[in-house]
Amino acid sequence: MKQSIHSLSWKCLFVLAVTLCIYKPGYSQEEEKNNTELGFTVGPMVFLGDLGGHAGTGTTFIKDYNMNTTKLAVGAYGAVYPTQWLGFRFSLNYGNVEGFDADIKPHGGDEDSRLARNLDFRSVILEGTVMAEFYPTVFLEDDPDDVTGRLRPYGVLGLGVFHFNPQGSYIDPNTGATTWVDLRPLHTEGEGFPGYGKEYSLTQLNIPMGVGVKYFFSENVNVSFEIVHRKTFTDYIDDVSGKYIDPSLFYKYLPPAQAAIAAAISNKSVDGYATPNYTPGSKRGDSNNNDAYFTAQFKLGIRLNNSSNRWRNSTHCPLLRF
Repeated sequence: MKQSIHSLSWKCLFVLAVTLCIYKPGYSQEEEKNNTELGFTVGPMVFLGDLGGHAGTGTTFIKDYNMNTTKLAVGAYGAVYPTQWLGFRFSLNYGNVEGFDADIKPHGGDEDSRLARNLDFRSVILEGTVMAEFYPTVFLEDDPDDVTGRLRPYGVLGLGVFHFNPQGSYIDPNTGATTWVDLRPLHTEGEGFPGYGKEYSLTQLNIPMGVGVKYFFSENVNVSFEIVHRKTFTDYIDDVSGKYIDPSLFYKYLPPAQAAIAAAISNKSVDGYATPNYTPGSKRGDSNNNDAYFTAQFKLGIRLNNSSNRWRNSTHCPLLRF
């Protein structure tokens, strides 16, 4: 009898254990989100500075945008979104900027002096930025986690570092051939010469700021369009900022061949240094306004493993030994 009761007890325990494993009362379904996003960007990059522009005084805003100087920029980014209304993005961008005084249309105003100055430049821009994205309309949504089909405007603000290397066109007086030469080693405004201050750095900080709009095709795929303006802390992206210097200084501090190029490329006005307002000491650029540039880019974003369902067991099946 005792053996029957003992055997029955073990059988009951076994049935109870199996029942618990099948029923799983401690299991709960919870949704996990991994809001990591990777993407690519493409769109125009535009320079705003001393060279080129339109009527009046040159500015660092859209008024001095010359359509023909628009160049394509490409980039890649990674972002994390701790909440639906806030994201943090790291991006790398590669683009080109340029400016030509010859593009200016004369209207009898301040732009005429820039047209007669006749300077030009081009430069590659390599940039890295860290920015915060703000989505204010999220607070007006009924269910912010349901993103499919949503259109969300946003603002961005951050800090960046960029590298540039301005080049200017040089016409060889012997062959008539045009080549592009690096401008910084020529010290076109005397930067680096005794009494003219230090050379400018080719690596600088900027402050990117802008607006955009994002559309979610699904939880994992989205596209955006954004315009981001860069405030910089240099006026030498185009190698133009201060005043004309005495061309004899080039021959004093540079090798003869390099000095000849520097003298020719620093003053391209019709009659060179003999032209009124283009003599040594005359204004060559506007040092009161730093250069700037902006991008208008399309973005394709992919969110990695945006959502997944996982069962979590808080009560494990007991290990039974018979």
